[in-house]
Amino acid sequence: MKRVGIWLDKIKAHIVTFHDSKESFITILSNVENVHVHGGFGRRLIGGPQYGVQDRKYLEREKHQLKKYFKTIISEIKDVDEIVIFGPAETGEKFYKELTEKHKDLATKIIDVVKTDSMTKRQAKAWVKVFFKTKGCRFL
Repeated sequence: MKRVGIWLDKIKAHIVTFHDSKESFITILSNVENVHVHGGFGRRLIGGPQYGVQDRKYLEREKHQLKKYFKTIISEIKDVDEIVIFGPAETGEKFYKELTEKHKDLATKIIDVVKTDSMTKRQAKAWVKVFFKTKGCRFL
């Protein structure tokens, strides 16, 4: 059985794979721009536009960059049996939503989506190992 844990945020994804008593680890960088959107034009008009033109362009560009990032992650986990997604912020939830909407075959393999703090590579490996061990995995 091939089990995968994916720790991800907007910057990178750590993919930990356990298969036939072997462990592998890869990191995928997202290339999503790190710009903080403030919103608004500075005017306090009721019913006025909420975002400036530049902010809308950034948000649209970020959406496309996230989809490309998710596509890269998906290409690495095509042939797995069980998946756990974990990490800080909303990126894990967005990834889960992408899988449930466009990759139903993979979405059925998701065991859990868990919010966690930022982790080093070593911590991510240990977290995945403990997660699957508590789920009854024989080979860990």
